[in-house]
Amino acid sequence: MLFAIPLMIVPFVLYNLVIIGIVGSGVGALNDTVTSLSMMSGAQWTMSWGDVLIVIALLLLFVEVVKSTRTGAASVLDHLLSMFLFVVFLVEFLLVQAAATHVFFILMVIAFIDVIAGFTVSIKSAGRDVSIGL
Repeated sequence: MLFAIPLMIVPFVLYNLVIIGIVGSGVGALNDTVTSLSMMSGAQWTMSWGDVLIVIALLLLFVEVVKSTRTGAASVLDHLLSMFLFVVFLVEFLLVQAAATHVFFILMVIAFIDVIAGFTVSIKSAGRDVSIGL
């Protein structure tokens, strides 16, 4: 049943730990620079903690899409929990002032894509499992 837990819970929990100040010093910590590189073009490329959180969420989205190819009861539970997590993302975005940031919005969109992709891939793979006997 551990496979039924949506992985998008990880960036959600990390963001909320930042909000309450357990990790970092509040939402402003997401704008702190992690790395800065000078590019060959002369431009300066910087990556913030918020960007790292988005990259983590994108990597987990890939794993979730791969997980959605499974069939069975755990797969259905995974889709339901992913939908519930998206609703929690949406409610927090609308009601919590510290969640009204571009980073949280992008995480919410990734959670929405997780829900839609999960259902779509499951429906497509389930359609291939159906065989018509002649």
